[in-house]
Amino acid sequence: MSVSPAVLAGLLARTRDGEPRLGPPGDRARLVVVDGPAGSGKTTLAAQLGGALPGQVVHMDDLYEGWSGLRAGTSRLVEQVLAPWADGRDGRYARYDWEAGAFAEEHDVPRAPFLVVEGCGAGARRLADLTSLLVWVEASDDVRLARGLARDGEDARAHWLAWMREERQVYADEGTAERADVRLDGWGAVA
Repeated sequence: MSVSPAVLAGLLARTRDGEPRLGPPGDRARLVVVDGPAGSGKTTLAAQLGGALPGQVVHMDDLYEGWSGLRAGTSRLVEQVLAPWADGRDGRYARYDWEAGAFAEEHDVPRAPFLVVEGCGAGARRLADLTSLLVWVEASDDVRLARGLARDGEDARAHWLAWMREERQVYADEGTAERADVRLDGWGAVA
């Protein structure tokens, strides 16, 4: 999914006009969160935003501990990236290696004016006070599953189906789509 130049320009304007909320007074950054179900197009959108702002992009896929780590990934984001930024310090996280099934090398997340976080669960309510713009991206289950299996292979079907059930519960608990500032469909159009 790639958004049109007009949609991207609108998101960039909302981000730049948004209140900086992440960091100590006088040194706050703007946090853009791109959330929505797996396979909906979040990663592509986050890359577009990160390149255009410019801003750093943190992928929740690097913070989940595999297929069962959805909720814990949000906690890692807070502990390793957002809490340090809120205190005026750089963040640092260990990337989860899905093939090895373990956390691997560490990545620095130096403070900057913009931070884009993308991934399932990134729009949790507990991050709302830090977030300048929450973007929700969605596509139908059949489209998302087809995209996921094209990327991960047919052997991942059971994992994908379990993940889809878990994320539905997370989104019901968090009310993420309803709280979003902007909603896009899986092809980049404003929904």
